[in-house]
Amino acid sequence: MPGEHRVEAPTHEPICKTVEMHTGGEPVRIIVSGFPEIKGETILEQRRYVKEHLDHYRKCVLHEPRGHFDMFCALLVKPTVEQADLAVIFMHNDGYITMCGHVVISLARYAVDHGLVKNITSPETKVNIQCPCGLVTAYVAFDGKKAGAVRFISVPAFVYRTDIEVDVPRFGKLKVDISYGGAFYAFISADKVGLDLKSSKIRDIADAADEVSAAIKRQVKIEMAGNKDLSYLSGTILTDGNDSINGRTSSHVCVFGDRQVDRSPCGSGVTARVALQHHKQLIQLNQTKSFQSCRTKAIFTGKPVKPVSIGQRQGVRVEISGKGFYCGSSTFTLEQDDLIGRGFLL
Repeated sequence: MPGEHRVEAPTHEPICKTVEMHTGGEPVRIIVSGFPEIKGETILEQRRYVKEHLDHYRKCVLHEPRGHFDMFCALLVKPTVEQADLAVIFMHNDGYITMCGHVVISLARYAVDHGLVKNITSPETKVNIQCPCGLVTAYVAFDGKKAGAVRFISVPAFVYRTDIEVDVPRFGKLKVDISYGGAFYAFISADKVGLDLKSSKIRDIADAADEVSAAIKRQVKIEMAGNKDLSYLSGTILTDGNDSINGRTSSHVCVFGDRQVDRSPCGSGVTARVALQHHKQLIQLNQTKSFQSCRTKAIFTGKPVKPVSIGQRQGVRVEISGKGFYCGSSTFTLEQDDLIGRGFLL
C-alpha cells in the first residue's frame, strides 16, 4: 500500500527451550534444548564445567526478565552411568546444588510423559535419574495414559552432627543439627530465632535462616568423605518444632542459595529431616510422616525404608512422595545488544 512502512524484524539469538512445571508451588524449569555443549566424564565434572564456563546461561535463563529471584531450573544432560534414564544438573539463584527432590518429582513425571524411559509399565514406571549426589530411583504412577504422583528413594541419608553450637551475631549462641539428604542442611526450630512460621513475614524467615547458614559456614567445617563437590552447606531449614513421635504433620521452610525460599516442603530437605528424626528415634523404619509447606500448604510424605552404612556412619534411605504439575513451555531468545536481558536480580 502507498506510504506503507515496513519495520525490519529484530534479530535475536535463541537461548533455549524449556518445559515449565511446579512441585508444591516450587518452580521446575526444565531446559530441554539449546544449551551449549557440556564437557565432563562424570556428572560432577559436567556440573563443574557449567559453573566455570557457562554460568552466564544460568543467569540468563533463571534471573529476570525471564525468571525471578526464586526460580529453579533443571538442566538435562547426557547420563554418565549406564543405569540412568536421564541426568540432571540443578540450578538456583546463586549457583548449583547437588540434589533437589522437588525437581526429581516433576522430572520423573516428565520423563514418563515424554518417552525418556524405555520400559513404561502400569501401575508404576521406574525412572532412574542421575543427580550430582548419585543415582536416584523414582516410581511414577501410570494408568496407561497419564503419569501421576511420584515417589523416589533417596541416596543414603545421614546425620552429620547434632547440637552444634554456633554464634550468630543477631541471635547469639544457637544449637543446630546438620543432616544430609543428597545435600547438607542445618535444622533449627523457628522459635529459637524469635519467629513463627505461620505469622512471620517470609523475608524475615529467609533473612534469619540465611544468617544461621552464614554463621555455620564460618564456624563449622562440613566434609563428605572423598568428595569436595558435596562438602558444603546448602541451606538452613526452620521448623515448627514438631518433631514428636506421634506422626503429626510438621511444617518447615527451607532457605538455600542466596536467601532463596523453597515454596514446596523441599524433597532433599525432607530426606535430611527424616534421617535426623530416625537418628533421634522419633520415626521408625517404614513409618510415614507428612511435611507441609507453611505457605503453599503442599505436602510431601517421607519415611525411612532401609538402614545403610556410609563409611563409619549409619544412615537410611528415605522414600519421598509428591506430585508435579505442568505449567506450559517457553522458547527464550536474546538480542545481541540487550545487556539487561542477560539477567539481573532485584
